[in-house]
Amino acid sequence: MKKFIISILCIICTLNTIAQKSITLEDIWAKGTFRAKGINEIRSMNNGENYCVLTPNGIDKYEYKTGTKVGQIVDFTKLIFDNGEKNMVSDYNFSSDEKQVLLAVNPELIYRSSFLADYYIYEIETAKFYPLSKNGKQRLAEFSPNGKKISFVRDNNIFIYDIASNTESQITKDGKFNEIIYGTTDWVYEEELGITKGLYWNKESNKLAYYRFDESKVKEFSFTLWGELYTKEYKYKYPKAGEDNSIVDIFVYDLSTNSHKQVDLGQDKDYYIPRIQWTKNENQLIVHKLNRLQNQYDIFAVNTLDYSLSNIYSETNKYYISEPQEITFLSDNSSFILKSERDGFSNLYMVSMKDKSIKPITNAKFDIENICHIDEKEKKVYYTAAKSAPYNRELMVINFNGKNEKQLSKEVGTYEAAFSKSGKYYISTFSDANTPAIYTVNNQKGDTLITLENNSRLKEVIKKYGDEKKEFGSLSTSTGVKLNYWIIKPSKMEAGKKYPVLFFVYGGPASQEVLNSQRRASDTYWYKMLAQQGYITVCIDPRGTGMNGEEFRKCTYLQLGKYETEDVIEAAKYFGTLDFVDKDRIGIFGWSFGGYMSSLCITKGADVFKSAIAVAPVTNWRYYDNIYTERFMRTPKENGTNYDINSPINFVDKLKGNFLLVHGTADDNVHIQNSMDMTTALIKANKQFEQFFYPNKNHGIYGGNTRLHLYNLMTDFIKRKL
Repeated sequence: MKKFIISILCIICTLNTIAQKSITLEDIWAKGTFRAKGINEIRSMNNGENYCVLTPNGIDKYEYKTGTKVGQIVDFTKLIFDNGEKNMVSDYNFSSDEKQVLLAVNPELIYRSSFLADYYIYEIETAKFYPLSKNGKQRLAEFSPNGKKISFVRDNNIFIYDIASNTESQITKDGKFNEIIYGTTDWVYEEELGITKGLYWNKESNKLAYYRFDESKVKEFSFTLWGELYTKEYKYKYPKAGEDNSIVDIFVYDLSTNSHKQVDLGQDKDYYIPRIQWTKNENQLIVHKLNRLQNQYDIFAVNTLDYSLSNIYSETNKYYISEPQEITFLSDNSSFILKSERDGFSNLYMVSMKDKSIKPITNAKFDIENICHIDEKEKKVYYTAAKSAPYNRELMVINFNGKNEKQLSKEVGTYEAAFSKSGKYYISTFSDANTPAIYTVNNQKGDTLITLENNSRLKEVIKKYGDEKKEFGSLSTSTGVKLNYWIIKPSKMEAGKKYPVLFFVYGGPASQEVLNSQRRASDTYWYKMLAQQGYITVCIDPRGTGMNGEEFRKCTYLQLGKYETEDVIEAAKYFGTLDFVDKDRIGIFGWSFGGYMSSLCITKGADVFKSAIAVAPVTNWRYYDNIYTERFMRTPKENGTNYDINSPINFVDKLKGNFLLVHGTADDNVHIQNSMDMTTALIKANKQFEQFFYPNKNHGIYGGNTRLHLYNLMTDFIKRKL
C-alpha cells in the first residue's frame, strides 16, 4: 500500500511538471500566447447612457448599465471604399449632434503619434458614405462643433471642407515640408510636448485657431534608408540641445471675414506653446506659454474681438515646469481647474478668472496623475493618484472645496477610469503586476455594475506556464533614499544556490518602471522565461523617476545620469549581498534612456556589472533634442561640463565586462549617431564588444519579425555572457 501511494504521488508530481509549460520567445513575440483582450476606442455618447466601441467590423453601441450591445452605428462590411479593397479603420469621431461619423482609414505613421489617413464621412440616418477628399491623404480631420464643416491638414497646409456644398477650401498657402507647418506641430513638439494637433474650433464654429511653425532655421538631421539599388536619405528638422527651434506663432482664422489674425506673444520668439484651447466663451482663446528654460509658465486669455491679452495664471519653478496640459474651465467660465507641483507634489487647484486667486482642491502628500471627470453639479473632481504607494494608482474623488476625499477603487493595483459624458458611469480598467486587465462598468460610488472583460482565458493560459511572479519591495541607499523595485525569481529556487541577476532599468525623469500594472507585459513574460531558465530579474526606479514628489523627481536637475547611476550601482551591490544572488553574475539591460543607463553602469560600475545590453541609447546629451534635454540640463553652453561627465562615451576606458550595443538605423528619436560615436570611443580604447544594427528600424525596433529577432539576440547574449 505504501509503495502504491508513493507511485501515485510520483505520477501526480510528473503530471504537475508536465503541466507547467516553458515560455518561449515565439509565445511572446510571434504566437500572441499572452496577448490580453482589450476594449478599443471607447466613446461615450451624448446621453451618457450608451457608449461605442471600435471593432474590426464596425462601431458597436452598448448600454452602460448592462454592458449589453444594443446596436451597431456603422457596419464596415457594408461600406464601399474608393480603392475597393479591405480597409482598416483605425479611429473614429462623432459630430457633436452624433448624426455623422468621421472614419480614419488606412493610417500611415509619420513619427511616434502623427499619421496620414484616408478620412471618410458616414451619415448615420441615411447611411451615406463618401471620402472627405480625393486630393491626397489627410491629417487631424475634425468636425466643427456645428457639424457643418471639417478642418484638416495636408502637405503642411490647413483645409476646410464644407459638407453642404461639398467644397474644399485651402486657407493657408505657403506650407512646405521642412520649412513651414500649419495646423500641426514639428517633430520635437510631437515627441516632447505630446502634441500633434495644431488647429482648434471655437464653440460657434466661426473661428479656427491654429499653430504656424517656421522651421527654416532648424538644422536638419538625416539617416539612410536601405533596400533599393541606390540608398535614400531621409532629412527632417531636429533641434539638438542648444540649437535653434522653430519659430512658433498662433493665428486665428475668422470664417465670416476670411481673414487671419496673429496673436501677439512678444518679440522674443524663444519660447514654447505647449497647448492652446478655447474657453466656454466663443471669443476667448487660451494660450499656454513656456520660456526656453521651461521654468516660467504663463497662461494667457486672448480676446479674439480685439486681440488683447491678459495673463490669468503664472508659475515659476526652481527646477522646471513639468509638461503643461489643457486646463478645464467651468461652464460659467468663472474658474478653471489645473494640476500643478507648486507645493512639492502634483495637486489640483481652482483658479479664479476674475481675481486670479488660487485655491487648492487637493492637498496630498502623494502625486496625482490624471483628472478623470469633473462633476460641476455635485462640485466634485474624480482623479487617479499614487496614494498607497508610488507604484499603485487609486481612483479618488473630492469636493471642489477640498472636503470629503474618498477612494473609489477597491483592489491594490492600477486603475484608469473613462467616464460617461453625464458622469453617471465610468468604465474602469484595472490590472496589477500579475493580473491581466479587467474592464468593468461602475457607478459614481465606485460600485461595479457589470464586468465587460476579465481576460479569464488568458488567466487560464498563464496558469499553465509556471508560478513566476512579480514581487515588490524597497531598499534604502547609503544616503537614506528609499528606492522601490520589483523582482522576478525562479518559482522553485534551490536552497543554497546562487543565481545570476539581470537588472532592467529605464530611469528617465518622471518615468516609472516599478509599476503594479500590466505595462510592458510582453517584456515581463520574457523575464519570466529567463526565470524559468535560472535567471533573476530586478527593476529599480532610481532618483529622478516619478510619483515620489517633486524633490525626488527633480533632484537630478542639471546632471542627468549621476544620481540615477549611483542608485542602480548601489542597488546591484545590495542584491549582490543576498544569499541567493551570485554577485559575480550581475547584468543590466536598458532601452533608450535605459540604454544610456546600462552604458553608464557597465563603465562607471565596471566592478559590479558583468554584462550590459544597451538598446538605442543616448550616449551624450549634446546629441538629443533640445526641449527634453534643456528641461533637465539647460544648454551645453550653460552646463556643458555636466553633459560630458555623465556621458558613457567618456568612460569607455573603464569597461571590463561584456557589452552588447543595439540600434535601429532609422531611429528618428535617438539617432544612431549616439551608438556610432560610442563605437568609435570603444575602438579607440581597444575595448571588445558586440554590436547589432537593424536596417530601416526606428526607435521601437519592430515590424517584419524584428522583435522576435532582437529578443533572440539578447537572450543568446545573456546565456553566453551572464
